[in-house]
Amino acid sequence: MDSNRRQRKSGGRSARRAARQHPAIASAPYIDRVIPYYEMLDEAALELIEKNADTVLEEIGIEFTDFPEALELLGKAGADVDGERVRFPRGMCRSVIQASAPTEYTQCARNPQRNVVIGGRRSVLAPAYGSPFVRDLDQGRRYATIEDFRNFVKLAYMSPGLHHSGGTVCEPVDLPVNKRHFDMVYSHIKYSDKPFMGSVTAPERAQDTVDMAKLVFGDSFVEENTVITSLINANSPLTFDATMLGAATVYARHNQATVISPFILAGAMSPVTAVGTVTQILAEALAGMTYVQLVKPGAPVVFGTFAASISMQTGAPTFGTPEPSLVLYAAASLARRLGVPFRSGGGLCGAKIPDAQAAYESANTLQTAALAGVNFMLHAAGWLEGGLCMGYEKFIMDVDQANMIAVLLGGVDLSENGQAMDALREVGPGAHFLGAAHTLANVETAFYRSTHADSNSFEQWVEEGLLDTPQRANTIWKQMLNEYEAPALDSSIDDALQDFMARRKAEFADRDY
Repeated sequence: MDSNRRQRKSGGRSARRAARQHPAIASAPYIDRVIPYYEMLDEAALELIEKNADTVLEEIGIEFTDFPEALELLGKAGADVDGERVRFPRGMCRSVIQASAPTEYTQCARNPQRNVVIGGRRSVLAPAYGSPFVRDLDQGRRYATIEDFRNFVKLAYMSPGLHHSGGTVCEPVDLPVNKRHFDMVYSHIKYSDKPFMGSVTAPERAQDTVDMAKLVFGDSFVEENTVITSLINANSPLTFDATMLGAATVYARHNQATVISPFILAGAMSPVTAVGTVTQILAEALAGMTYVQLVKPGAPVVFGTFAASISMQTGAPTFGTPEPSLVLYAAASLARRLGVPFRSGGGLCGAKIPDAQAAYESANTLQTAALAGVNFMLHAAGWLEGGLCMGYEKFIMDVDQANMIAVLLGGVDLSENGQAMDALREVGPGAHFLGAAHTLANVETAFYRSTHADSNSFEQWVEEGLLDTPQRANTIWKQMLNEYEAPALDSSIDDALQDFMARRKAEFADRDY
């Protein structure tokens, strides 16, 4: 009898543990923000930064290197071109952008129910981007492979808190540099039906991305709608190089979105002050978005920023500290004033493993991005080691935070149910609410339930194996991949994609650059 009782008790515990690991989380294509933005600066301060950015554009200028097409186009539009240095008359960039750049746009997914709206009061969260290494508890840190890439695409597809499949979720270094973009884009299309990002490492790779998208969506649909959002980094300070300009040109010509994003380590690539850094970010973003609008008026652009600080003792980048949050808040306000969507990150940290440093640095950045009003939140899951590493366990930890962001931005429920007057009348003074009808009616949805955090008693935690957060996350990501089922993809489209990749790969030799 005691044995049967123990078995029943253990079975109930197992069921409760499974319920904790797989709580019911509402799946939405993006977050509709209800709460207000956190505005750190007043209008006078924002006007000062805008004035200073115009001064940078007018007096110092931006270099557009090794790309004569950009110099010619900017010169015809009224900019002063001196060699590769371009100076913009005061107010020119803002005028060009506001004349044609959309305030928001829809990025279509191959599953229309997963279309995202980027801009306005919406937030779209995407995984981390660009890491050459991956890490998990079983194998430690190692170079990423295409199998790791596919795994993270699958995990993002299965994560309700992530609305976008992302781009280079990790670098598959087992494939040639000049051909791996085919397999990455194909993986986003094959293993997910969420929207995705394109290749930007060469103009021809951007064109390959567009051509593959046309095999999925159709030629005319791609030309008339946005199906790709891609990351174009300024080569800060105050420079755009030919690689980024070439990719941006390809995407703009085909009406595809570009995130014009200065990449800054403040103190090394921008001034050490928050206002100086934001001034530079605004100048660079204005110049890049202006060029895109001149290539094709109306092509979607996103004001992006990636700004971290550095240790003034070692020069190493630091994350989750107050100064980048100040920069992010200011840049978000400037993007709203300009009238374009805003991009920033994310779950950023400098930690090497998914430890306490990883958790608090990432939480600081994620919450700042959420409160500031980021529309496209890149690096929302998986980021470790300053972006050098994509962590499996860290991915699960961050997805939990992404789920919470959706609840926070959803605001306070003021409906009749939210007011809970029935519960207050039923319970009255001196009793408790645990058995109230209102409580029982809301028991499944009343509070957010973490996908992996342990809130049980110490004794139960010991009995269940003394597992820490990364150990629990390790079990979860393996279970997710074991349960993964690919979204349907028309076999004729799949065949066309594979034929295209095989033909294009055969046209040139493998290269490691």
